[in-house]
Amino acid sequence: MPHPRDVLLGAQAATGLLPVCDHYSGVPARMRKSLALQRELTAEFGACVFDVTLDCEDGAPVGGERAHAELVVELVREAMAQADPPGVAHSRRPRVAVRVHPVDHPSFEPDVGIIVAGAGSRLCHLMVPKVESVSDVDRAVAAIDGVSAEAAARRLPLHVLVESPAAVHRAFDIAAHPRVQSISFGLMDFVSSHGGAIPARGMSGSGQFSHPLVVRAKLEIASACHAHGKAPSHGVVTEFRDAALFEKAARIAASDMGFTRMWSIHPDQIRPILAAFAPSQADIAQAADIIERAQLAHWAPIDHQGQLHDRASYRLFWQVLERAHGTGQALPASARRLFHASLQ
Repeated sequence: MPHPRDVLLGAQAATGLLPVCDHYSGVPARMRKSLALQRELTAEFGACVFDVTLDCEDGAPVGGERAHAELVVELVREAMAQADPPGVAHSRRPRVAVRVHPVDHPSFEPDVGIIVAGAGSRLCHLMVPKVESVSDVDRAVAAIDGVSAEAAARRLPLHVLVESPAAVHRAFDIAAHPRVQSISFGLMDFVSSHGGAIPARGMSGSGQFSHPLVVRAKLEIASACHAHGKAPSHGVVTEFRDAALFEKAARIAASDMGFTRMWSIHPDQIRPILAAFAPSQADIAQAADIIERAQLAHWAPIDHQGQLHDRASYRLFWQVLERAHGTGQALPASARRLFHASLQ
């Protein structure tokens, strides 16, 4: 019987959904702790539920950029060496990325050369900050693919950080680039670029969801990503000690702003992101029932509790199950079998 991913998603089935949490760290001790925490939560949830992005842009000390990039390569290799052996579910494999310097920074090309040559085959993606246009993406791609024929053949996915009003204006063009997998919103640089027209509260955990210019930028990025099948990633909430505020921000990003992914900058933010972006148990049960009945009907329309469903809605319900699996939620037996068949 055809699998739901193949029937409902077509060519998009090859990419799947990204983990909902992208955890950033740049200080050596914290990078190691982040990778250890990823292993712990993978064992707990049965899948790798968040990415770890090792940060060269903000993590490298001035003058120590090369040494920091070399350390990042070492950490990536160590993480992969400690991973589950081949034959274990692919969904349990570590997902480690690196944020390099912007394309116009003197350390950009050295970053790329060291990291792609040393660990490119082990990375899930490369994050490029301060992207202003498609030409910046093209420049990044040329640098990555120019490292080696192997690097060019692998076509390492790019995640990009949009941080200015002009870049937001070009978000649809950036999202359309075939190598861009996700766009993140750089809140603090975006607010600062307005020359004081947006007050400092626009950077806060509450103000960033109420100031019209900030909200508009977020919605533009989310819309651009969804138009081109990419993942919109919500940026930072700096008040990591205010659990209630952060949980509220994560819920708004997930349910009201259209984001499918969010940054964590402190370990305490990871679980709230997983919870905010996870479907409810009621939604999971409904989705599993509808998908099971749809399969039995060979994907023809069905009547489910007095509502008509067909492939248009089946696609949504399958994505609910994918999101549940990706956030480590318990699945009904019928859905567990589908993931066992497709994601091992």
